[in-house]
Amino acid sequence: MSRKTRLSVACGLIAALGVSTQANAFWFSSSSQYTKTKYPIVLSHGMLGFDSILGVDYWYGIPSALRKDGATVYITEVSQLDTSEARGEQLLEQVEEIVAISGKGKVNLIGHSHGGPTVRYVAALRPDLVASVTSVGAPHKGSATADFLRQVPEGSAGETLLAGIVNGLGALINFLSGSSSSTPQNSLGTLESLHSEGAARFNAKFPQGIPTSACGEGAYQVNGVRYYSWSGTSPLTNVLDVSDLLLGASSLTFGGEANDGLVGRCSSHLGMVIRDNYRMNHLDEVNQTLGLTSLFETDPVTVYRQQANRLKNAGL
Repeated sequence: MSRKTRLSVACGLIAALGVSTQANAFWFSSSSQYTKTKYPIVLSHGMLGFDSILGVDYWYGIPSALRKDGATVYITEVSQLDTSEARGEQLLEQVEEIVAISGKGKVNLIGHSHGGPTVRYVAALRPDLVASVTSVGAPHKGSATADFLRQVPEGSAGETLLAGIVNGLGALINFLSGSSSSTPQNSLGTLESLHSEGAARFNAKFPQGIPTSACGEGAYQVNGVRYYSWSGTSPLTNVLDVSDLLLGASSLTFGGEANDGLVGRCSSHLGMVIRDNYRMNHLDEVNQTLGLTSLFETDPVTVYRQQANRLKNAGL
């Protein structure tokens, strides 16, 4: 199995060795079965994401909380910067490995930010491997921030300089996350995928779950795959979190549209919209930075546990 696919050792051993259901019950006897989905949960990070850096997880505290109450969770890592299609191909390879190892036949995909289009790509190409797709704060119809950056003239010195800086940051994150190989970084590919026109082209090829109206819901189920989404609309949530300043600045590119700092409320819609106005910003949606989220909103970890329970109750 590739180095990039992070496997829960305990759950992996149970699946690989075919330990009986009685042994599974014993293993989880000290916890509830609240998050024990039928199929494994696979987490896919967003732009400039990672699995873990210096002991800090991208999905801060979320995998452990899901596993505690019965879920089998896999954490994947794809290129920090590239097109949705390229990232999707990388994720598909890992999903195929996870399905083979778990023996469950399918997975429940959860993608944050650019991870949303990434998991959609996998579900569109291989619906036979996917039970559900959950999108978290993903720019399915593009991001106003990406549109703003796209105003830098193509082929200009400014574009070259900006792309070089961002690619360097992506390479650094890739290195610090301990990846076994140096994944190509393609910041211009990312920009192409996340601005409005690029997102529209992607949606034309992979329309599954995309709303046909400006701010409605999409199809709840396509080709046997269930589609869900949720997102936040509060760029500033915690005075102790320095990242709020950056998201507050980027939120200005939306011209008054409700957003999480990088993604507009309506653009985040996919399939069944669980909620699109959590008091969360783009990083709060993965319980960052270090759990410094709003004191006046549901804990992000709880939202993930609720979604796992929703999947469980749907037989997924």
